[in-house]
Amino acid sequence: MRHGHRVQAVAWALATVDVLMLVAMLVLLGLNADRIGVSKTNAAAILAVAVVVYAGTGRLITSRLPGNAIGWLLGLIGGSVAFSLLAEQYAVYGLATAPGSLPAAKLVGSAAGGAAGLTVILLLLLVLLFPDGRLPSRRWRPVPWAIAVVAAAWLAQGLQAGTRIGGGLTDALNGAKASYPNPVGIIPRHGFLSDLFGVMFGLGIITGVLVVASVFVRRRHAGIERRKQLAWLGYIGLMTAIWAGVLTVGSVVAPGPADGWLGTVIWSFLTLTPVLGIPLACTVAVLRYRLYEIDRIISRTLAYAIVTGLLVGVYAGLVLLATQVLRFHSSVAVAVSTLAAAALFTPLRSRVQRLVDRRFNRTRYDADRTVAAFAARLKGAVDQEAVRADLLGVVESSLEPDHVALWVQVSPSASRAGATGNRAPG
Repeated sequence: MRHGHRVQAVAWALATVDVLMLVAMLVLLGLNADRIGVSKTNAAAILAVAVVVYAGTGRLITSRLPGNAIGWLLGLIGGSVAFSLLAEQYAVYGLATAPGSLPAAKLVGSAAGGAAGLTVILLLLLVLLFPDGRLPSRRWRPVPWAIAVVAAAWLAQGLQAGTRIGGGLTDALNGAKASYPNPVGIIPRHGFLSDLFGVMFGLGIITGVLVVASVFVRRRHAGIERRKQLAWLGYIGLMTAIWAGVLTVGSVVAPGPADGWLGTVIWSFLTLTPVLGIPLACTVAVLRYRLYEIDRIISRTLAYAIVTGLLVGVYAGLVLLATQVLRFHSSVAVAVSTLAAAALFTPLRSRVQRLVDRRFNRTRYDADRTVAAFAARLKGAVDQEAVRADLLGVVESSLEPDHVALWVQVSPSASRAGATGNRAPG
């Protein structure tokens, strides 16, 4: 019992430290907003939300499952992000906003990059140990050691002489034009150490690939519940890759608008998806709260993505046909194309949703077919016992419960009629 109290006290202390660092960072961010610009301020605000989510979900998991490393890693990630942001804003305030007002501003600012690197390392460990806090098997033991070696090399690279400190996760010092030479540069920048850091960079890439591969290896030998847990994290990774692909294609097709409102929206989704999605997916998967909703979420996402792509294609095709071939006025073409796309939305969505459910949400697809078949048989059924047996069979085949019981309420008039019909002649 005492051990459990100590564990919970440590968890509360970790969450409290995260929040205190975040509060101090927000105060400095408000003072530095004019110096670092709108984009850096918005990035810091988004990461501040991430700190709250990571710290909160980490505390929730450690309160329920203190033996699972995922909750502790979430709390540590929130702390590393909070410290990196705080170190950046501390340095910006001490060097640009109010020069000389804070002690050791350069030294604190140099730690922001190390904290950012630690965040990446902790995320790699999170993915490797997801969802039960253990390695997939004993054969994966070298991977944590490789992560530790990469982390040591990353921190050592931050001690190279001749480098400049520009910030951590948000690059705030560069935004405030307050970057400076590395004050803790004690390792030569050139020579065999530079080559060694290059080798460590390659090892880091290999380690990252192995961490991602561990998810697929774990899934291959997993049961249904474990596959659903892994699917939540996989969904976040897939959505992040989709947003990255959309942003890349948009920058290639139309380089100019990347800085416009559409590019900003896509970039925001690209940032918020892993920032908020990873801790929420970990919470659902580890605590198994609404675990099996992932199939429905995936099918809805794919369906709406396909429908959106098709409607955009139809809209663009109709506009080009009306303006370039039929020579309609551009405003008329846009209006007609918009109405046509709106009219196609509902039937197209229903059709695409059925196709997607058939492939990615088979449980609902089979359930819908079973219910439809039962309703068709029910139309011509007159035997109560046959309907009862059919209903119990449908429930058992669809839900596979341990026990099934059916309670039928009989009206008083039916009871009297039955009693009259069964009365022996006098």
